[in-house]
Amino acid sequence: MPGKKVLDWLLEDEQPSVRYLALTGLLGRPESDREVKAAQGAIRDRGWAAEILAERNSAGGWGPDPNSYRPKYVTTHWKMLVLSDLGLTKAEPVIRDCCEAWMATFPATGGGLGGASKRTPHYCLAGNMARALIRFGYEDDVRVRRTLEWLVEVADPRGGWSCFGSGRNLDSWEGLSAFSVYPRSKWTPSMTRCVERAAEFFLQRELHQQGASYPPWYRFHYPVHYYYDVLVGLDLLTALGYGSDPRLQFALQLLAEKQRADGRWILDAVHPDVEGAMAVWFQKHPKDRPVPFQVEPPGRPSKMVTLTALKVQGRVRDSRTATSPPDQ
Repeated sequence: MPGKKVLDWLLEDEQPSVRYLALTGLLGRPESDREVKAAQGAIRDRGWAAEILAERNSAGGWGPDPNSYRPKYVTTHWKMLVLSDLGLTKAEPVIRDCCEAWMATFPATGGGLGGASKRTPHYCLAGNMARALIRFGYEDDVRVRRTLEWLVEVADPRGGWSCFGSGRNLDSWEGLSAFSVYPRSKWTPSMTRCVERAAEFFLQRELHQQGASYPPWYRFHYPVHYYYDVLVGLDLLTALGYGSDPRLQFALQLLAEKQRADGRWILDAVHPDVEGAMAVWFQKHPKDRPVPFQVEPPGRPSKMVTLTALKVQGRVRDSRTATSPPDQ
């Protein structure tokens, strides 16, 4: 369990999303709990989620681009990914309306989601949308189910995925993230095999070994969007039940080293590589240069990073004492 001071900080009323997620994800309170219901009910009214919703334009989305994708990260697609992290569901009419419009914007051939040009599914887009929509409560929607099936179909037979034909790599984590929040009881045998192979791909590389050392992977960031770092990998693998695997040792040690004496973690970066190795690429592709979006300032203790880190540590403790991997 986290220290009392850290827990009290996460349970502060000013950010009901964090309070709700701490009550359920750290303290294990059920959705029927009075405090849980009160916290979730306040998410729509104050804090980060309320501020994002208040910025919707007259068309019901965010940003000037009608395709809801550019400029990154201030348009509809990216704001929906953040909202999905903050505890809102389609039980809120405004979220249901946003989700339906979002899905209508990015349909894919075959009945799934994540379609880019000519409705061809795009891996990162599909994986991110599936994860977010499952969190919003669309796990039984046929469009989401078809997206998950497509992710299985396009996975590398050896495990993992490839984005833009770059070869399977740790940066292509979005497909695994969708399954990390999809109820285990709904998995098909092919989904199980796909996830097991993908998890093995990440574990073989100890969540960070791929070519030359890449500094952004060691900087914890939020919003996640499509960026990878070691904490992203830990969140996925522990959520999938691999918390006791010894190949997480390096990543868990890094997590422990980055924890401050007061029990909190710093937000190292909002977007970890915008000014690093990607800077030259963005100079050549200015339309793709992101517009920064943040809910917390970098360089200071982060509730979102701390919450994720503590959930990871809790899953590791549970997995080491459990007789079987935890269910979703």
